[in-house]
Amino acid sequence: MREYQNIFTPVQIRAPAYVGVPVAENNGYVRVGRPSFFYWLGKIGDAQVGPFYLGWLGLASLICGVTAFEIIGLNMWASVNWDPVQFVRRLPWLALEPPPQSAGFCVLCPLKEGGWWQIAGFFLTASILLWWARIYTRARSLGMGTHVAWAFASAIWLYLVLGFFRPIALGHWGEAVPFGIFPHLDWTNNFSLQHGNLFYNPFHMLSIAFLYGSAVLFAMHGATVLATSRFGSDREVEQITDRGTAFERGMLFWRWTMGFNATAESIHRWAWWFAVLTTLTGGIGILLTGTVVDSWYDWAVKHSMIAG
Repeated sequence: MREYQNIFTPVQIRAPAYVGVPVAENNGYVRVGRPSFFYWLGKIGDAQVGPFYLGWLGLASLICGVTAFEIIGLNMWASVNWDPVQFVRRLPWLALEPPPQSAGFCVLCPLKEGGWWQIAGFFLTASILLWWARIYTRARSLGMGTHVAWAFASAIWLYLVLGFFRPIALGHWGEAVPFGIFPHLDWTNNFSLQHGNLFYNPFHMLSIAFLYGSAVLFAMHGATVLATSRFGSDREVEQITDRGTAFERGMLFWRWTMGFNATAESIHRWAWWFAVLTTLTGGIGILLTGTVVDSWYDWAVKHSMIAG
């Protein structure tokens, strides 16, 4: 084992900065920034940071996102009479609340009665959708698959269910989630209590299973790559197209351990689907709550899931 005695010694190799894949000049994108290196980032990944492409979609997304952030922050600051000390001290508990249920599904409520929440939500949603379009178009222009964009779309689905689709189904904005740290956690707790414990919601069960499952799959994959990197498993694309001893050993390990193994390619598909289904099933469960099923506890009793 003498030849492996220094195998885990981290070594950073400084190479010329990589400016990125060439992109056509007429696609509306320009390269922003110069490459820089950070020593400690090199300990966990690539030490090089930048450059990146902004473009009109990225610029519009950032403008909308900053606008939403400013509206939320200034409203929270105003709620403590513009006191900077109290703002910092009470920030985790401050909130920008949606319109009350009595306002119904108004297009633009009075600003102090949820209107600011609507405006902030509009700009935040616009920022997210513009960023999705940026991800999609960047992938297409580079000849990549659009897997990242569709995974992001699954998360956007859950976001829209919480703040838009479910309030539409119920006929008022009052069911939407407030902006804030603890206030949104309180909303989640009250939401579950009001509808008979969300743990009895089968789609919530699926969402949690996929959440933990994706975490386990990514951890198993990452650990396997690290454990076999001495044989070159970190060159994953090459291992997918032309399998070698690295991933063969990893696959053999999992066959011996649990009787089943994924390949260098299929492990990413497994983990991708588990991650995507987390927010997809979660959104379905939230959308059904209060619209189709009022009490998940009663639903579980009715369907013999638990004893009444």
